[in-house]
Amino acid sequence: MRWGKLALAGAALISGGLIAAEPASAQNEQFIPGLVYRTGAYAPNGTPWANGVADYYSLLNERDGGINGVKIVYEECETAYATDRGVECYERLKGKGGGAPFFNPLSTGITFALIEKAPTDKIPVISMGYGRSESRDGSVFPWVFPLLGTYWSAADIIMQHIAKKEGGWDKLKGKKVVLVYHDSPYGKEPIALLTERAKMHGFEFTPLPVTHPGVEQKATWLQIRQSRPDYVLLWGWGVMNSTSIKEAAAVGFPREKMYGVWWSGAEPDVRPAEDGAKGYNAAMLQHGAGKFAVHDDIKKFVYDKNKGATKWDEVGEVLYNRGMINAMLGIEALRIAQKKFGNKPMNGEQARWGLENLVLSADDVKRLGFDGLIRPIKVACADHEGTRAGRIQQWDGKEWKVISDWYESDDKVLKPMVEAAAKKYAEEKKITARDCSKEN
Repeated sequence: MRWGKLALAGAALISGGLIAAEPASAQNEQFIPGLVYRTGAYAPNGTPWANGVADYYSLLNERDGGINGVKIVYEECETAYATDRGVECYERLKGKGGGAPFFNPLSTGITFALIEKAPTDKIPVISMGYGRSESRDGSVFPWVFPLLGTYWSAADIIMQHIAKKEGGWDKLKGKKVVLVYHDSPYGKEPIALLTERAKMHGFEFTPLPVTHPGVEQKATWLQIRQSRPDYVLLWGWGVMNSTSIKEAAAVGFPREKMYGVWWSGAEPDVRPAEDGAKGYNAAMLQHGAGKFAVHDDIKKFVYDKNKGATKWDEVGEVLYNRGMINAMLGIEALRIAQKKFGNKPMNGEQARWGLENLVLSADDVKRLGFDGLIRPIKVACADHEGTRAGRIQQWDGKEWKVISDWYESDDKVLKPMVEAAAKKYAEEKKITARDCSKEN
């Protein structure tokens, strides 16, 4: 991995992959913290995401002078995907530079921990495409924003695609569906939705946990070989994903019958398996790989100035694009907040208002250079997910190919589950839910 100097106001690269920033001034610098993992078992997946985030902030500083003239000061803190280290980073950075406007944990475990802290500290948690599925209910989780999609949405989209391939939901009756999942809060998230769908449609559902980090799965795949399921869903991360694909090939399970969540659908997941990955499918968090209009500006203003975070040929990969999209949504929330509170650094409460009022039309998406990467999004008090659309992609041995039309997760199924789970959480934590009819 080649490390370029990150073009962030007041930022410098030091040993260990930590990006240290000088304290932001109260007048013209917006401090933004980054919880990342460039080391450890999950580094191959965490690094490209972090590069996409860093490059987008660099682009705004180099091209625009920041956010409406407010320079971005960005500091990474290495978590190695460990919840305790993530909390330590959060505590260290939450008050820096005038106060963090939001955190992106890139870990469901860390997200679960920060959900407990966010209401007291009044700092939003952006869990784009991960975290607690019921946290889309902003009446109970006013500080949490699972933008673009939850794990229940992801599982529902995958099952809709499988049902379509089979000729309808009724054709799933008697089928066997196995979930191979990372034995963590992340991996357990889709179980509730898949259990509900199994009851509705009569298929047999079996969840099989895999212990961190996921390099030992032979017993799991021996069980799969013996039970001969019709489909395997994969909820892995890091080396677990490529290991699962290799093991599937070893026991002769068709990769065409495997469907990963969007965190199991990037280049580091399939390339190590070489030809064994051909035919493997994964859900898309709307976007896939490729270069789009925004990448032209990143090339001109960041990489042509030798200020990129990685090598140019790695720009545009799935997880790089996801980090870039994540950074953009946070920035646009700050920009919306500035319209209400003024062109100055935003604190957590102001950023939360911006996130809850985040609306990007098709024209906005195109203007920002993200046309082809994401669809319009509209966040509101009752809906912190904002949109729940996705597609399916397939690895052809060299690159990802989109193989489906758009699916929308079925809110007739999901919404009652969200409301029930959010209500239970509120009762357990003694939270009084907001009246969303009086918000926004």
